[in-house]
Amino acid sequence: MRFGNLTGRARARCLPLLLSMSALAWVAQAAPRTPTADAEVLERLPLRAGDTSARELATLRAGMTNAPADPAPAAQLAQRYFDLAMARGDPRYVGYAEAVVARFPIPLPASLLSVRGMLRQYRHDFDGALQDFAGTLAIDPDFAAAHAWRGAIFLVQADYAAARRECEALQRLKRPSLAGGCMGLVQAYGGQLAAGYATLQQALQNTSDPDNRLWLLTRLAEAAAWLGQPALAERHYREALGLGRDDGYLLAAWSDFLLDAGRPDEVIRQLAGWEASDTLLLRLALAETALQAPGAARHAQALDDRFAAARLRGDTTHRAEEARYQLHLRGDVAQALRLATDNYRVQREPRDARVLLEAAIAAHDAPAAQPVRDWLRASGFEDARLQGLGAASAQAAQPAQAGRRQGSAPAVPR
Repeated sequence: MRFGNLTGRARARCLPLLLSMSALAWVAQAAPRTPTADAEVLERLPLRAGDTSARELATLRAGMTNAPADPAPAAQLAQRYFDLAMARGDPRYVGYAEAVVARFPIPLPASLLSVRGMLRQYRHDFDGALQDFAGTLAIDPDFAAAHAWRGAIFLVQADYAAARRECEALQRLKRPSLAGGCMGLVQAYGGQLAAGYATLQQALQNTSDPDNRLWLLTRLAEAAAWLGQPALAERHYREALGLGRDDGYLLAAWSDFLLDAGRPDEVIRQLAGWEASDTLLLRLALAETALQAPGAARHAQALDDRFAAARLRGDTTHRAEEARYQLHLRGDVAQALRLATDNYRVQREPRDARVLLEAAIAAHDAPAAQPVRDWLRASGFEDARLQGLGAASAQAAQPAQAGRRQGSAPAVPR
């Protein structure tokens, strides 16, 4: 998650990207190698039509090379790498950003400390990220991005009182669109859904920046769907898509909306060419499975390989997506429930709650969903779908004599 134009088209969460090959072969063959010179080309990343990022990156790299001790051009380059990772779902750019930050000695200046906080939250090191943003604010109390990112992390952790304090700080700094986006989500998550929608709408009116507008339109679409107004949600999604900007979060949220609406054919058309992003490949595979499309098995296997490789690396930051994969594509209920449970200990946004509820229902394990039911009760979150799943999970008693059975979930999307 992010608030507005803090990181271009950044998103706080995207799944790591691996090549579509056997995970074991990948680990065995892809030994790390340090280039012998700065000019050495290790790989050329694919570009989308009309993409100008290669020229932009070349200019930013030249600026850093010409002033190697100056943190300002380095921060700009690291920020742009991070933006590209979030927009395209490609974590290699995060690695490039981390390498830029690592060139500078501790203590870091505020600009680089803030970027490091973004990179840490990408890795789901939320405690480390919060420390970096607190350090940034100790240097520069008016650093709005640090307040906004702290608010985003507190929302992920369902600490709405702490998130509200960051929203109020943004308001004091006279950043109305950022403050409105922040407060709108605090309200929406905390039992004031209609008020949250109105606050997000007002924030949209306070900005003409296309990146801010894209983010706010996406969150307005989600809020409208939670309010039970799918036509309004679709209007917001289409307006966001009409801005013509790459954004992995938007595409994932729109695809989930279409899957819920029983429109998998549109998901397949929308996500053509986005297979490099694990987040979007999951949605594509769900849509293809629903239609028994030719690519379904191949894309499901690609996901299996990528998740297996992540486990071998010790990467546990994307358990919610793997839980959906295990539940809806592999039918491994026990594994899905374990992943969803572990994920919910770290991330407690509505989408994280949903996958845990669905896995607990499929596993006939009412106690496993108790943390989500506690959150629904404490927060007052008003989405009818989640409230219904919460009620159903409370009745999901283990069948007598049957035990929990692997493979009891259908291998189709929700």
